[in-house]
Amino acid sequence: MAKTTVDGGGGLPAAAEELKRAVNSVVEDDDYSIEATDRAMQCLCALKDLKLNSNAFDIRSLSLRLPIPPPPHEFLCPLSKQLMKHPVVLASGQTYDRPFIQKWLKDGNRTCPETKQVLSHSVLTPNHLVRKMISQWCQKHGIELPGPSHDEDQDIITNADRDHLNSLLETLYSSNLSEQKKAAKQVRVLTKQMPSLRAVFGESNDTVTKLLNPLLSGNVNAHPDLQEDLITTVLNVSIHDSNKKLVAENPIVIPLLIESLKFGTLETRSNSAAALFTLSALDSNKQIIVKAGALKPLIDLLEEGQPLAIKDAASAIFNLSVVHENKGKSVSEGTIKVIMKKIKDRILIDELLAILALLSTHHKAIEEMGELGAVSCLLSIIKEDTSDRNKENCIAILYTVCYNDRTKLKEIWIDESTNGTISNLARSGTSRAKRKANGILERLDRYVSLVHTT
Repeated sequence: MAKTTVDGGGGLPAAAEELKRAVNSVVEDDDYSIEATDRAMQCLCALKDLKLNSNAFDIRSLSLRLPIPPPPHEFLCPLSKQLMKHPVVLASGQTYDRPFIQKWLKDGNRTCPETKQVLSHSVLTPNHLVRKMISQWCQKHGIELPGPSHDEDQDIITNADRDHLNSLLETLYSSNLSEQKKAAKQVRVLTKQMPSLRAVFGESNDTVTKLLNPLLSGNVNAHPDLQEDLITTVLNVSIHDSNKKLVAENPIVIPLLIESLKFGTLETRSNSAAALFTLSALDSNKQIIVKAGALKPLIDLLEEGQPLAIKDAASAIFNLSVVHENKGKSVSEGTIKVIMKKIKDRILIDELLAILALLSTHHKAIEEMGELGAVSCLLSIIKEDTSDRNKENCIAILYTVCYNDRTKLKEIWIDESTNGTISNLARSGTSRAKRKANGILERLDRYVSLVHTT
């Protein structure tokens, strides 16, 4: 029978507690086993030994050889007959230990080992409830249950998975709307739960085209639930790095994402923005997305959307504006006005200040900021905000303003004379913030000298 070692700093109290549990298992169970009485007797003997040798005893060197009761049957993997470390649910509903069921699938099996049911897919879903119950049982009996490893979390793509996906994609060509919606929902769920399946979409350009086929005829948002599922699947597929180039260069994808930015549920619009953000990780995709006209609907979503949608839109705008040629387009589409309004309302300051700092290298952006009262707004954030990053972005923008629009020096000087905002930051800011603040202070000194001379 398996044994356990009880050690650590518990000494007599730990052994007494172990004895108490063993005795209770006998007293409280009318149908107790012989093993339970043996366990109680062994605990009692161990406690006696501890008591007799307590003066010269080093608890860390003691090994109490106490039998571990057998785990409940439902905690054992049907394949290995061992205690499950990473329980997962198969398509049949049965629970197995991940490494053993993965090996079963990798060996080419297409049925559930227990029920013999043919599997519709090989997605393995973590069984958190069973994992928690096993963890509690292990803790009670002094067993360490290891956490999941990276390798064990990798799903296996089988031919059955490919066939199942292709079957769902073919259903999207069906004239039966109800069947289309069911298939779209399943593909969305599969590409979320089984990340490795996303790679299949990168093997052929036709796969993405098949996916979006229902949106190619009529209004893109004629059936909002169908549109939402398909656009979200594009987002899931785009997360896979190897897919980004192929997906963005497919001639139907970016236009459909842009249409869905304009027309769709809030979640559809948000996921469209998130998909564009993900695809824009490649510089070559940035140009494709901007040329297709994505900036204006992204800015509209930034202006109109809820917090999550605003964040997705802001992330996409930032990524697209990294390319110098796109900064002017971003400014001309109205980004500065929308961002300034949001910042004044203290909405998503972190992300929006980052965009403003990025665009501040464009001369038209500086002009607009000046007209929209950016100087007083940025100074107030430096005084109020506790984020070093936000203060750094604010002072970087003000630095650029000072060097490109001398008319704003007076406003900054008046604030500095009253509040010392820039001086305080020059003493307590990040190294970059200090450099920018000192640069502004030097500029202000020259401005004051010039005014006095005049």
